[in-house]
Amino acid sequence: MSEITIWHNPMCSKSREALGILQDGGYEGKVVKYLENAPSEDEIRSVLKMLGIGARELMRTKEDIYKELCLENEESQDALISAMAKYPKLIERPVIIKGNKAIIGRPSEKIITFVKES
Repeated sequence: MSEITIWHNPMCSKSREALGILQDGGYEGKVVKYLENAPSEDEIRSVLKMLGIGARELMRTKEDIYKELCLENEESQDALISAMAKYPKLIERPVIIKGNKAIIGRPSEKIITFVKES
């Protein structure tokens, strides 16, 4: 069985809910408090590949820092990834990784299906 990793923000109710779902389901794994231990650009690229999405789809576009950095007009994937690495608050949460697959745990109902099928 592949280890589960969750990019977790304990201040976020959806992230706490996702962690609770995993724990209640008996799934253990690595909890990465990504605001304290920001993922590198390479880690973000890897997760984007697992998710099968572009950088903007992993971003919290309503965060003040997104607007302050004028990222709505940014076309470069590298620039968006760099912004997430520098300002991890921009990363949508929670991200659940198992093996070579990942999901954004919203809605939370899809988390158990993901970990069972992956």
